[in-house]
Amino acid sequence: MPFALYLLGLAVFAQGTSEFMLAGLVPDIARDLGVSVPTAGTLTSAFAVGMVVGAPTAALLGRRRPSRQSLLVFLGVFLAAHVVGALTSDFSVLLATRVVAALANAGFLAVGLTAATGMVAPGAKGRATAVLLGGTTLACAAGVPAGAALGQLLGWRSAFWAVALVSAPALAAIARSVPRGPAAEGPLPGAGKELRALRRPRLLWVLCLAALVNGATFCTFTYLASLVTEVGGLGAGWVPGVLALFGAGAFAGVTAAGRLADRDVRPVLPLAGAALLAGWTALALAAGRPGAAVALVPVLGLLAFGVGSTLVTRVLYEAADAPTLGGAFATSALNVGAALGPVLGGAALDGGLGHRSPVWISALLVAVAGLVARCRTRRPEQPA
Repeated sequence: MPFALYLLGLAVFAQGTSEFMLAGLVPDIARDLGVSVPTAGTLTSAFAVGMVVGAPTAALLGRRRPSRQSLLVFLGVFLAAHVVGALTSDFSVLLATRVVAALANAGFLAVGLTAATGMVAPGAKGRATAVLLGGTTLACAAGVPAGAALGQLLGWRSAFWAVALVSAPALAAIARSVPRGPAAEGPLPGAGKELRALRRPRLLWVLCLAALVNGATFCTFTYLASLVTEVGGLGAGWVPGVLALFGAGAFAGVTAAGRLADRDVRPVLPLAGAALLAGWTALALAAGRPGAAVALVPVLGLLAFGVGSTLVTRVLYEAADAPTLGGAFATSALNVGAALGPVLGGAALDGGLGHRSPVWISALLVAVAGLVARCRTRRPEQPA
């Protein structure tokens, strides 16, 4: 894999840390800014909504610009948003910085996915995607627990400063190492032709599955700190370790998916989806038993990110005739789920359904994904 691809992974590590670190900071932010835990949880949804909107918009605006130029602008805006977020005492301003950071993150990831797959052979998209998304899973394994630990020691603002500090060297490294050329090689098709790729039934199907699976992941992950402390009875000091276990499992899942996703994985996905459904159900039932719950956390990280990463790679293959927007389609699908999951989980908490309820919703979303997949496989492909 090209060295520049790992530098993109470093930037994605900083961005993934920012996106996921709220799982360990939501209670502290809620107390500090005088809002409820579900209200603070909307910071995650706001980030996801910004990414849903930002990915296709940024990809369309920058489709004919050099990839390095676009990546530097997006990462610079992302860094600045975190500085403002670390300084504010107003929840509304913090919410706005999350949206701005998300727009920048979306643009970076959309361009980065296209640039990454353009750096490798046509049959190696899965491995390139795994390197890039490996930054996200390392964020879960190391960045998020470190952010949670920093939040406990120095306050939640210190985690925002840490993300800004990690982004700075990534910015300099990309300026030196990423090729100057466009993200996609060769002549580009028209934007209208690329957008029409969304009408292909198989692509819509994979996008829907990716959104549902990621929604399930974020529904529980956003409120995982509350689950292990309020239901499992563990102290707050356990939260960074539990998040690290989830991240370690996620890294293993993305790595395995990168090795397999360049093959035809359609026969494997139903089995993996069934295992994921069983895992969320088991966690909901076992949440009150700390040992069992902690043991399940890395397994669910592996399954959730393994299935999700595989679906992202399938989007990139299905959208091969949309070379500059394929990454945007994948990014938007993931973040439709990332926006939906915390909202559903927060609504369940606000409705008094208890701290297990987000996990049950995760199981429900995966079950719906299974039904969608089964209906699709029974229906013959229709022309776009």
